[in-house]
Amino acid sequence: MTQFVTRQENAPETAPGLREFTADWSGDQEAFRHVHWGKAMMWIFLLSDTFIFSCFLVSYMTMRSSTTVPWPNPSEVFALNIGGQPIPLILIAIMTFVLISSSGTMAMAVNFGYRRNRKVTGALMLATALLGASFVSMQAFEWHKLIFEEGVRPWGNPMGAAQFGASFFMITGFHGLHVSIGVIMLLIVASKVARGHYDRAGDYSAVEIAGLYWHFVDLVWVFIFAFFYLW
Repeated sequence: MTQFVTRQENAPETAPGLREFTADWSGDQEAFRHVHWGKAMMWIFLLSDTFIFSCFLVSYMTMRSSTTVPWPNPSEVFALNIGGQPIPLILIAIMTFVLISSSGTMAMAVNFGYRRNRKVTGALMLATALLGASFVSMQAFEWHKLIFEEGVRPWGNPMGAAQFGASFFMITGFHGLHVSIGVIMLLIVASKVARGHYDRAGDYSAVEIAGLYWHFVDLVWVFIFAFFYLW
């Protein structure tokens, strides 16, 4: 018995650095010092998504630069006939304006969220979700026009290089999926704001986390707009 007690007393203690590391990662709300767990995980997710979109855009530029078949002119492909006159990129310009405007409403929602203004925060998040849904609806109209009126397919394109259809539907479709997921996220968080869930919890970080995702989606569209529609 004495030998057992002696061994217990002489057992090495846990290193201070290991104890601090364990305490940081075992916390419920904070993974790193003064960094909210949800924010840290969202930043990691957005970083991985940045790599994916970067690969798509770099592949698109490489494919377009190396093809020997003429690439379709975006000003002609994405023109809308209004009053019998084709207006280049008018729908794309409206889509871009709508999405950029949604970034403004989302930024204001985060601001009022940290002021604990539940009604204004919920209304601004709902407005952001409606703008996002409008963007997806216009993108669906654009797809319908290209598929049924222009005859563009992922495996072919009557207006030039066959790779145009594959790259267009893949890149814009992947971004549209992100916008759709963002709209669902915004509606869920807005409903919790309206019910006073974050007032009871005393933490509006979920609004800021949703804002991080939404601003990322808007930023990606700026690059897609520049590389795909203006080049």
